[in-house]
Amino acid sequence: MQTRILGRTGREVSVIGLGTWQLGADWGEVLEEDAIAVLEASVDAGVTFFDTADVYGDGRSEQLIGRFLAANPQLDITVATKMGRREAQDAANFTLAKFREWTDRSRRNLGTDTLDLVQLHCPPTSVLSTDAVYDALDTLVEEGAIANYGVSVETADEALAAIARPHTATVQIILNAFRLKPLDAVLPAARAAGVGIIARVPLASGLLTGKYTRETTFAENDHRNYNRDGSHFDVGETFSGVDYEEGLAAAAEFAALVPEGVTPAQAALAWVAGLDGVSSVIPGARSVEQARGNAHAGTGIPLGDGFDAAVHEIYDRHFRAAIHGRW
Repeated sequence: MQTRILGRTGREVSVIGLGTWQLGADWGEVLEEDAIAVLEASVDAGVTFFDTADVYGDGRSEQLIGRFLAANPQLDITVATKMGRREAQDAANFTLAKFREWTDRSRRNLGTDTLDLVQLHCPPTSVLSTDAVYDALDTLVEEGAIANYGVSVETADEALAAIARPHTATVQIILNAFRLKPLDAVLPAARAAGVGIIARVPLASGLLTGKYTRETTFAENDHRNYNRDGSHFDVGETFSGVDYEEGLAAAAEFAALVPEGVTPAQAALAWVAGLDGVSSVIPGARSVEQARGNAHAGTGIPLGDGFDAAVHEIYDRHFRAAIHGRW
């Protein structure tokens, strides 16, 4: 497993991490023993970075990670969590008092005095340009509740606003073969500032695995079912905001590029991991097999000459006109 420095945290983490939204059972039911098995398999395969949030399963994801780490105190795992979506998305809620309340709950869930990294969880855009917000986050660092802070954002402009702040350690943003906007300005700005980039939704909610068809169905409580219209949260979080049928066509073209012996999912992850400025890529996994397969993408899989250019060509032809200006 290759490793990178996670921006201004100074921590060395695996280039393939583990996103744990699904362990909160927000993508369909996941049994506790299955969730723990995914965590174990990921660590065994070299993963040293977990990403979670206080709203994933209303804290269930954090709690499962906390139990796993308590049972394995010898592990050196960096855990990033998120806060800010437990209440109405009103900029007035992003205060020091609320931050203390939210981080105290996450510390209890994770069983730690100091959170490694706390990210504002796709807050209202104005929050990312508010001095008092960053002052409050700095206070949490001074008080020892958190070691570092970053942001998780929807748009490139939001990412750039956070990168401009002197103590922002990381920016988490959707980045995959179907979402190339961050390559224009966000990655260069992050590299220049020493800010880590955490690439989320790297498989476009599974589209890039090449396993879905028009007949594929998703559980009622899976966001790939209930949020395709963006009625529950930003539609860009579901299939990267691309039209599902257009995504299927593009995914078939992407799969045709993949070298022999490599799965489309591994190629998609390896491509993102190879981008200059990316610190860690955080696919989710619902099974031990997925966790192991994802982690293998962090071992330096050669994708061959022309792969990157072909990714850009697929994006330009299928998606650029519809989504590039939106995020």
